[in-house]
Amino acid sequence: MRASDDGRATRPGARSPLDATGATLAEAAVVLDGVDGHGVGAELADAATVPRVGPVVWKRTWVHDRPAHYGIIGDGLPVLFVHGWALGQHSYRAVLHRLAAHGCRVIAPALPGFGGTPDLPRKDFHLAGYAAWLEAFLDAIDVDEKVVIVGHSFGGGVAIRTAYDYPEVARSLVLVNSIGGSSWRKGKVITSIAERPLWDWGLHLPTDVWPIRQATRVLPVIMEDAVPNLVRNPRSVVRVANLARRADLRPELEELKRRELPVTVVWGNRDGIIPRESFDALCTAVGTAGTVVEGSHSWLLADPGRFVEVITNDLEVAKRARAIEQRRGDTGTKGAAKGVARPLRRLLGRPRRPA
Repeated sequence: MRASDDGRATRPGARSPLDATGATLAEAAVVLDGVDGHGVGAELADAATVPRVGPVVWKRTWVHDRPAHYGIIGDGLPVLFVHGWALGQHSYRAVLHRLAAHGCRVIAPALPGFGGTPDLPRKDFHLAGYAAWLEAFLDAIDVDEKVVIVGHSFGGGVAIRTAYDYPEVARSLVLVNSIGGSSWRKGKVITSIAERPLWDWGLHLPTDVWPIRQATRVLPVIMEDAVPNLVRNPRSVVRVANLARRADLRPELEELKRRELPVTVVWGNRDGIIPRESFDALCTAVGTAGTVVEGSHSWLLADPGRFVEVITNDLEVAKRARAIEQRRGDTGTKGAAKGVARPLRRLLGRPRRPA
């Protein structure tokens, strides 16, 4: 079914700080949708530097005969943003604005079990089930060309599996502090992250919001989705956590490497949730050095501007690929004609299907 607007605007009647006549910049920053939760300094910076692209529009569609909530903003290169564990599409509002200001049409669904989207059926509760849901979601909202899939944390795992199962969907992947490396250092031994005790995960969770300057930015946006999710569906939060910590997606990444799908792996050097060993394992599987930035697990929430700077090259390559397709009369639709030359395939991210 086609998507329909559920009537929920980001902030009805709010003025953009670029239009606010007679208001102070600080006052204007408060009403700018997309900089919520940053702290005053970041709000002022964003108000002064981010081009106006309009508010995130929150919509609802139907996937597998169940409601699905999502946000959409911007025009241009289609980017599918897949949120992390316990969060939802609202937490990343500032990131969505930054991507849209960079010339992207950003689509951010609430995955099943989060943000008001119902759980997956029990038989489909696995990463392949989430990937199938995501592919059906794109069909439901009539996205008929390849997308850049950006996945954070658990969303990175869903992104990997989606690109693996549905090569006609993904133009490229950007994995940010993603699950799937399945590696953890236990003393001097590298072992499966599934063996990491729950108390150790809990011990490192608080480090994701400190120091205090970052806490003032990250906590408000995390709480916007995390608290409602915990209240509305605590069972799903726990189940997805267990699914995430057991995920080993290295074979899928090795196959994506064989298909020559462009994959970028980014990790924050203070991430206590996804350890360095897991990041290294992802990089090895996909054959890339990866990018290490200063920050914790949710660093992109604390500094969305830097996040977009880090992936600017990926976005520009994808835009050039899309422009080439349009000049050739190929709109990049799913299942487009085969037989693209090898060098062009490397640029466009058109993987060959496995034999």
